[in-house]
This record gives sequence, C-alpha cells and structure tokens, in this order.
Amino acid sequence: MTKRTTPYRPSTPAGLLRRILALSYDGVIVFALLLLAGLVALPFSGAEMRAGRNPLFTLYLLAVWFAYFGWSWRRLGMTLGMRAWRIRLVTPDGVTPGWGRCLLRFTTALLSGAALGAGYLWSLFERQGRSWHDLASDTHLIVIPKVSGRTPQIQGRGNGKNN
Repeated sequence: MTKRTTPYRPSTPAGLLRRILALSYDGVIVFALLLLAGLVALPFSGAEMRAGRNPLFTLYLLAVWFAYFGWSWRRLGMTLGMRAWRIRLVTPDGVTPGWGRCLLRFTTALLSGAALGAGYLWSLFERQGRSWHDLASDTHLIVIPKVSGRTPQIQGRGNGKNN
C-alpha cells in the first residue's frame, strides 16, 4: 500500500530562489560531512588525498555526498535545508522517490551545476517550474503549506516502487 503525501500537489512548485536557499543550507551540511569523511579516510590513504586526482577518493566523497541527499530524499522527501524552506520532493503520484530516482536526480543535479547552473535556471522557463534533475527523475519540488503557523508532520516514504 502506498502512503500518499497529499494534499501536496505539483501545482505549487518551489521557486528557484527557495531552491537555492535550501541548497545553500545543505551545502554547509555537505561541506561538514565531506570534511569528516576526509578525516575518516586519512589513516587509510596517507597524506596524498585529493578529490579529482585520486579516483577512488573522489568516488568515496561522491558516495558520501549522495548518501546525505539520497537518504534524505528517500526517507522523508526532503533534506534539512529543504525542511527549513518547506520544500518536499515527490513523484507524480505524491510519494517520495525510490533509490533509482534519487540516484538519477543526484547525478543530473551535478550536471546541472556543472553547466554553470543552466539546469537550475531551466526551472524559470519550464511550464511546471522543474529543473533538469526534476525532469530526468520525473520528480517535483513542491512547497509544503504552513498549517496553523507550523510545518506539518512528514509522512511515510511510500512503497519504494517509484524507482
């Protein structure tokens, strides 16, 4: 049985500014996680660890980065930054995405940023306000409405068949 997150609908998309602000919050968290991951790896690799030059270390850092976003999206449909800005990630069915969609969204988001942010800016011109990674993973970032002056409780993650 699928747990729905209604009444949230893709008709209330999160705007670009809200997305960027949530991403900036998450950037601080990811930076701290990557520093910690580097410290954990230091005893195993010596002093010659450089992301981009050491493929194994680079993949390790990407895995840590994805672990934060993937787990957050899969578990609650939002990261801590998204929670602060009342943004939720949902599929067209209104449930949180499966691991396959999370991975596709993460990799496409990296490409969106690598293209000088063009993938993010795309949301200004797309009819439903979706960026490249939303389109690629068939997901929506929606604004969670305030309920009685507070953010509503987050419901379950669905049945996991939304890969």
